[in-house]
Amino acid sequence: MGQTPKITVVGSINMDLVTITDQLPKMGETILGQQFQMNPGGKGANQAVASARLGAAVQLIGCVGEDMFGKELLQHLNSEGVDVSHVEQVSDQTGTASIIVSKKDNNIIVVPGANNHVTASFVEAKREVIAASDILILQLEIPLEGVQKAIEIAKENGVTVILNPAPICELPADVLTKVDYLTPNEHEYKHLTIDDNRAELIGKVILTKGSEGVSYFQDDEELNIPAYSIDVVDTTGAGDSFNAGFAVALGKGLPVDAACRYGNAVAALSTTKLGAQTGMPTDAEVQEFINKTN
Repeated sequence: MGQTPKITVVGSINMDLVTITDQLPKMGETILGQQFQMNPGGKGANQAVASARLGAAVQLIGCVGEDMFGKELLQHLNSEGVDVSHVEQVSDQTGTASIIVSKKDNNIIVVPGANNHVTASFVEAKREVIAASDILILQLEIPLEGVQKAIEIAKENGVTVILNPAPICELPADVLTKVDYLTPNEHEYKHLTIDDNRAELIGKVILTKGSEGVSYFQDDEELNIPAYSIDVVDTTGAGDSFNAGFAVALGKGLPVDAACRYGNAVAALSTTKLGAQTGMPTDAEVQEFINKTN
């Protein structure tokens, strides 16, 4: 693939508190788990790290707390090659995600904390960073007003916008119509109010379907890009990995179908290790994987 894309991610930065167990506890029940880990996470940080590992020049815009987690996460992101000069420490707790991994799937509870400070005015102050990007990646673990402002700045400056609508919430029509690509999973897609804008949106939706791959519409025809078959250890971060792979491939000039295939390969490899960011592959690993499976 070609040039190094400039990707800006505006989004959440969390510490993931991961518990591995054979079964989920019932309400009021206490059970014993097998393992506990603290891993860097947050959908924004995940997508930034994944994009950097794939060779993009990545700027992350967000907030962490002035606590131990915040300091650790900034050091980690910097070590991964993510530019964190636009991540600010605020007087709040760093965001956390409590994740229970059971039977190769997961349940997640997010406490946003410092991520709630990524407001419209905060994002406006980062206007020049967004305007200088090739691709802007957004999610919904920060206030919606921050997402809207980032989209507004990007569209004023000809920047391609990818919105990963997770966790799903009611989205205004202007958000849906202004983005270039929407990347929901099947659960999120069902909750998107797109009927009034279906004609305009149908070419923007890149629907991720886990083991069934990815589908999208092109010239009124639904196309499906199959997933790669792989032994899954942990699906945490797979969606974030796909979004990063899709964004990097688009930024390098690939068409949508090739970008989806590349994103699928990135997502597949990300599931082979425990934790969101720990399993994210490099471009060299992805290319080797694609060559072996084709």
